[in-house]
Amino acid sequence: MRTKANLHRRNVPKIRGKPEKASPDRARAVARASDDLNQAFPPIRLPIAPPYPPEEAKNVPEIPRSKSSAHPEWLYEPKWDGFRCLAFRKGGKVLLQSKAGQPLGRYFPELVETLAELPFEQFVLDGEIVIFVNHLGNDRLSFDDLLMRIHPAASRVRKLAAETPCTFLCFDLLLDADGKRLTELPLQERRTRLEDFFKALLKGRARSHHAVPGKGNRHTEMIRLSPASRDYSQAKEWMTELAVMGLDGVIAKKLDEPYRSGERTAMVKIKRIRTADCVVGGFRYAEKGGVGSLLLGLYDEE
Repeated sequence: MRTKANLHRRNVPKIRGKPEKASPDRARAVARASDDLNQAFPPIRLPIAPPYPPEEAKNVPEIPRSKSSAHPEWLYEPKWDGFRCLAFRKGGKVLLQSKAGQPLGRYFPELVETLAELPFEQFVLDGEIVIFVNHLGNDRLSFDDLLMRIHPAASRVRKLAAETPCTFLCFDLLLDADGKRLTELPLQERRTRLEDFFKALLKGRARSHHAVPGKGNRHTEMIRLSPASRDYSQAKEWMTELAVMGLDGVIAKKLDEPYRSGERTAMVKIKRIRTADCVVGGFRYAEKGGVGSLLLGLYDEE
């Protein structure tokens, strides 16, 4: 029998219950009981508070293209292979929310601490939590290290946070430092406000006692502005050039749309997918029925 195997790894499962199994060792390391993960958020005095459904993307096969380069309709962003996260800050309180509406703060204490030290008293950011590791001299996204954070032991999480600190890549601003809600504004204006937010943050970093000349600081490394472009050719390049660092694909967002909380109408996602022709040599049943795994063989040059 001949079949076409999809070699693309799906993104992180919603953090509600047990993560998908990849290996027995990893499953034992990251598995959590669902009732442990379904926690309530403490109150936070903001116009937007968790659980707040994030804007979502619809799957499409190709990158959409604006009809006119002079008046682009789309904003393109890299699709990072990580955990979607909304970050809420009010005074000294910081809350992290997953895409599924669950608390993430206990798994990324270094991010909570860094967000609490930013020179703003309040904000709500939308972004992606990722972990970069050095591979052969280059930074690469490590989804495995990210999964390891979903662990019941706080001591283990703290150890991993020190060894492989996360990065928060921000791509939207829902509430600014003045406490103004921005979700009704079109994306093109929210993006400008987000860039202004990071310009002000850079000024604050320059005055921060955490900055060490020549060595950067954890604000710079951990909280970053995710790149964006209105150029279609740039989006095409991201699909190929950033593959070596683990890019998951490209996101395209409509510039004239407000933030569509819980909807899939304002943006689309185009995933990187690789395929190969294979021979099925055997299979194993899953514990609860159905096919659990396949033994595949690849064709050679002959």
